[in-house]
Amino acid sequence: MLPDDLARQPLDSATALPARFYVDPAMAALDRRAVFERGWQLVAHVSQLQAAGDHAIADLAGLPVIAVRGADSVIRVLHNVCRHRAGPIAQCDGLAAKSLRCRYHGWTYALDGQLRSAPEMQDAKDFNVEDIHLPRLAVRTWQGLVFAAMVEADAPPFDEFVAGIDARLGPDRGLNGYRDHHRATYDIACNWKVYVDNYLEGYHLPHVHPGLNRVLDYRSYRTELARWHSLQWSPLESDAALYGNGDALYYWLWPNTMLNILPGRLQVNRVLPLGVDRCRVVFDSWYAPDADAARRAADVEFSDVVQDEDVRICEDVQRGLASGSYAAGRLNPLRESGVHHFHELLRSAYRGNDTP
Repeated sequence: MLPDDLARQPLDSATALPARFYVDPAMAALDRRAVFERGWQLVAHVSQLQAAGDHAIADLAGLPVIAVRGADSVIRVLHNVCRHRAGPIAQCDGLAAKSLRCRYHGWTYALDGQLRSAPEMQDAKDFNVEDIHLPRLAVRTWQGLVFAAMVEADAPPFDEFVAGIDARLGPDRGLNGYRDHHRATYDIACNWKVYVDNYLEGYHLPHVHPGLNRVLDYRSYRTELARWHSLQWSPLESDAALYGNGDALYYWLWPNTMLNILPGRLQVNRVLPLGVDRCRVVFDSWYAPDADAARRAADVEFSDVVQDEDVRICEDVQRGLASGSYAAGRLNPLRESGVHHFHELLRSAYRGNDTP
């Protein structure tokens, strides 16, 4: 990368990232090393881990992990990679497991990751199950969400990471009590940063999302920036059968977690890189206890429409970035401050430090 590409840029004269940041095959490894291995990533919601043995699997930019509640009630996040020959410990979420058994050769681990048995290994010299355990990640549970970091010392201090969000949500909008989980997954032909860029601005709302634009107030749409996250906020007016009235809060947490908080609904997006020109977006939705089935179904239908619109535009943008035509354009200081904030964090990560 050229030094000028990584230099800090003031918002009022900032340009977007160069196209090669989105299309160069070398970026996939750099993003994993400089961004994902040095941050907090969302793994699960506590509603998925209510009892001992309940577990949920996730992918952290290529690292398979499993979150599991132990017999001691502690939630741990472990590598979902058997220490024998890299088989999966779990291939799907599950409930009330007594142990964790590799799906490949049956090596069995306790819920805390300690190996308990390895079939037919009695002839292996100096082999002791006591010496083998699944590696653990650092874990923090906040607002009912379970986050993990590969190396805690390399990640932002967690209190800084979520600073100010609790106060903004207040006691009436805490995220712990949601339930009735629904998941939708989209594989998208774009770099993960294209999807994040798109999420971080409402500039495209009138042009890409006619339905969403009708329920949000574009003129009042605002972005607020914090050290490691940003908030997009808008008044909301919709049919009572959908969300009713109130406000829409769209939080982005570095590097790839989004919290879409509307009346009666928490939706979480995780953007997972699959290569330089592919990503997977996992949408998990939970609902307030008083949300009826019809309202949940209306939310799912509405969200699918919005996401389909985003998929199409993000794939078009990726084609434009790869075309050779694009030179980095100027950002809109009013509407794209969230994009600028994300790009400054990326530039800092690529420079090899954590000071944007």
